[in-house]
Amino acid sequence: MKHLLKIADLSKDNILEILELADKLKDYNKNKIEHYLLKNKTLGMIFMKSSTRTRVSFEVGISQLGGKGLFLSANDLQLGRGEPISDTAKVLSRYLDGIMIRTFAQQDVEDLANYGTIPVINGLTDYAHPCQVLADLMTVKEYKKSFDGLKLCFIGDGFNMANSLIVGGLTVGMDIAVASPAGHEVEPAIRAFGGKYPGKLMLTNDPQEAAKNADVLITDVWYSMGQSNIEERRIIFKDFKIDCELMKHANKDAMILHCLPAHKDEEISSRIFAAHEHQILDESENRLHVQKAVMVKLMNDK
Repeated sequence: MKHLLKIADLSKDNILEILELADKLKDYNKNKIEHYLLKNKTLGMIFMKSSTRTRVSFEVGISQLGGKGLFLSANDLQLGRGEPISDTAKVLSRYLDGIMIRTFAQQDVEDLANYGTIPVINGLTDYAHPCQVLADLMTVKEYKKSFDGLKLCFIGDGFNMANSLIVGGLTVGMDIAVASPAGHEVEPAIRAFGGKYPGKLMLTNDPQEAAKNADVLITDVWYSMGQSNIEERRIIFKDFKIDCELMKHANKDAMILHCLPAHKDEEISSRIFAAHEHQILDESENRLHVQKAVMVKLMNDK
């Protein structure tokens, strides 16, 4: 494990090891036990997309590990003014011990890893959101104790969250169902990945079909940063929401997750959000712990 560019980079054992370490680091936080596992290490945090949770969780995380985080926005970097990403990767590798990047194109993340000589972590791209899905898996395991026999359902756009949930969920052994509007399904590469797990992946345009007997339901906003035609998308996605009616098709003890920010009464009803807010906030907190685990796995050279 040299980088975390997408969930498909990780084996089942890799994921379970990250989650086990994240549990330990979470316990250290709870009991206020110092854990300077990355003392004097420096993480460069490149943000081509703005963020709340990603920035705060990585900056706090590297600090709790005894290191330092450097916030680098597009306005701070020559990368934002046309410098080749290959040059940026080579130079930053001389200064830093690791890079986290939150951007649009997956290729930018791949190029940073290919041209640099230090670990690269994908904080989000249009294709993948591996850190978020690791946090989701951590939260599912906390509440359900095991992945065996679980069905995870995603309702919404076949975008980065759907892509990563399919790969991550199938890898750890869950059944996955994804409901997206026609024309907004997951891309062929993800469908092909699902083909490696016969009978474990359902892709449908019917939210009720996807939610049937689900143990975990997850959704995301109907329009992400950089996407246009918001009013058009509201019409297209209007039936793809987690609400009381949809929950009738899921198991009675089903949990609800949302990567946030949430547009309440669009992709999730205010009532359902309020009823499951404790799970959603646990999920958000777990970003901190899994990202610390990823940094330790990648940046601790002992």
